[in-house]
Amino acid sequence: MSGPTSAHTERVVSLPSAAATAELGRQIGRAARGGDLVVLSGDLGAGKTTLTQGIGEGLGVRGPVTSPTFVIARLHPSIVGGPDLLHVDAYRLGGALELDDLDLDADLSACVVVVEWGRGLVEQLSGDRLEVDLHRSDGEAADVLGDTGEVDEKRIAVLRGVGERWANDVSLVGTSSSR
Repeated sequence: MSGPTSAHTERVVSLPSAAATAELGRQIGRAARGGDLVVLSGDLGAGKTTLTQGIGEGLGVRGPVTSPTFVIARLHPSIVGGPDLLHVDAYRLGGALELDDLDLDADLSACVVVVEWGRGLVEQLSGDRLEVDLHRSDGEAADVLGDTGEVDEKRIAVLRGVGERWANDVSLVGTSSSR
């Protein structure tokens, strides 16, 4: 466990579609390395699992990456010799004690740990982390657009690099170029 840190960088990324959300995830996955903690929060249905699927693709892990809501945590081994992905869904956890039972800090050094619904529960695991808040751009649930029948999937992601590790790398993700 790491102590508090003062380094902090934030940027806002517009995500006009689910494909853009997945691409942001791929960029995060390509920038990530073993020991990284990614904390996802935001609206229900805002794309946390879609983002995590992209992170898994960027890392090159075995899939499919699906929401581990009922199993709480799922390990996806690397198929390219990189770090594994430990995908955690903290939505059903009753608090920090149940989270401690998962022993995430033991896995943190070897894996990229992504925790959906982790805000307020996992920050003590690492002073260096990437926090991603996902919100529907209109603040509402999925909207059907007029007569087209298309679903509005526009979202906003707020990326917050906390600690020296992500304070610099947050500027590398969410851009059209990849690392």
